[in-house]
Amino acid sequence: MTGSGKLERLEAGTPIPFAGDRVAYVSPGLAEAFRPGDRLIVLQTTGDLLHVPQAAHQTAASAVDRAVVAFGAMAGVADDRISAFFEAFAARLASPEAWGEISRANDADVERARARGASVTRLVASEAMRQDMIAGLRAWRDAPAGRGRLVERREHEGWSVELATAPLGVVGFVFEGRPNVFADAAGVLRGGNTVVFRIGSDALGTARALSERALAPALREVGLPEGAAVLIDSAEHAAGWAMFADPRLSLAVARGSGRAVAQLGAIARQAGTPVSLHGTGGAWLIADVGADAERFDAAVLASLDRKVCNTLNVCCIVRSRAQELTPRFLTALEAAGARRGHGVKLHFTAGSEAWLPQSWLTDRSLVRRADGDHDEPKAESLAIENLGLEWEWEESPEVSLAIVESLDEAITLFNRHSPRFIASVISNDESAKVAAFDALDAAFVGDGFTRWVDGQYALERPELGLSNWQSGRLFARGGVLSGDGVFTIRARMSQQDAHLRR
Repeated sequence: MTGSGKLERLEAGTPIPFAGDRVAYVSPGLAEAFRPGDRLIVLQTTGDLLHVPQAAHQTAASAVDRAVVAFGAMAGVADDRISAFFEAFAARLASPEAWGEISRANDADVERARARGASVTRLVASEAMRQDMIAGLRAWRDAPAGRGRLVERREHEGWSVELATAPLGVVGFVFEGRPNVFADAAGVLRGGNTVVFRIGSDALGTARALSERALAPALREVGLPEGAAVLIDSAEHAAGWAMFADPRLSLAVARGSGRAVAQLGAIARQAGTPVSLHGTGGAWLIADVGADAERFDAAVLASLDRKVCNTLNVCCIVRSRAQELTPRFLTALEAAGARRGHGVKLHFTAGSEAWLPQSWLTDRSLVRRADGDHDEPKAESLAIENLGLEWEWEESPEVSLAIVESLDEAITLFNRHSPRFIASVISNDESAKVAAFDALDAAFVGDGFTRWVDGQYALERPELGLSNWQSGRLFARGGVLSGDGVFTIRARMSQQDAHLRR
């Protein structure tokens, strides 16, 4: 440390206290890389020492600067101009010329990701994704203005109080390789907020093209502040860390892999910023004693069409129905694989193998993963404490199976091991479904296929993300974070009696 109190260098082996009574140590690599002007973030939850180079900090700070200025200017922007922005953004995505450039940038991103053996299941900007983005933006175009909505009015003698919605502020948004999220997050402008994006390196080229060919021109066309939606043009994780450490954010939203999202959330919480985290996914399907076999088949197959956060990940079947339903589950699983032209992968808990055909225990499967095809056992045992693992499959559906004694045991396993995200209970017993809804510690509960959990599909509002309850429930907030859910409440008093006293 210098006399100025600034951290100018680090020495290998230096103890760094965290969490009050624990110590992390500076590694030789960190000490060597650290330069004057750089910053060190010490996570109090884990002791992670995060190095933020000066350039990454300045890039993030500059983006937040622009968004802060833009937020002040948004107060003077009429709601019809915000509506016009969403139409202008959608029209550019609909333009063959603009989309052609975006698509070419995406092709390059996909090629680079595949060359590194990275997953591309969420990276490909398909025509279906394009149409969903356009539809989502036009939904925001047509949505009612969120600013100034009257929530409550209280009349008193000689005066009154109104509670009304108001913009929240600058939203910081970090997401990985899903280009459609870029358009979804623009929904926060509907309520007068501004947003700063940071996207993972896999999709950065696509994001640049989206910004240059669609987003920025749409802002300019309708006269919205240029900083209303800003892309942090950096492939460094440190730029995301720096943004989430900026106390000027009013909300920090992160989507991506579980560990990265948890780390980002910890950074924002240390800065005093509220967070909305959308990380670990994977849905659970429970077949109760009263399950209809055909409904169960259909739910399994419809929940395995592609790998996203709401895809079926764990199936629990009560023991009294295992002999009948396990073969139907395996048939549906194989049908899901055949539909994609690839094999399947099954994980089973101890004891569940008794209901598996011998061929499943001895056969091998050609499993397509991010880095290519792998010859693997078709089924492998799984420790019950690992039921919460989310299988990130590419083209080969991959799930876990647990045969349980009862619905109560399945609920206990879900509450103990899952990310407490999505549960579906297949049963003809309405009382069992009601009891399960009450007992399951999940943000989303249904009685059919799991893929319904989606803001645009279920609520007709593009989502910024879907929250699990792995880090605790959300206060007065649903699990779907959408653009019109980013607001605060202001109170306005009107005094009619000039001589009012308490």
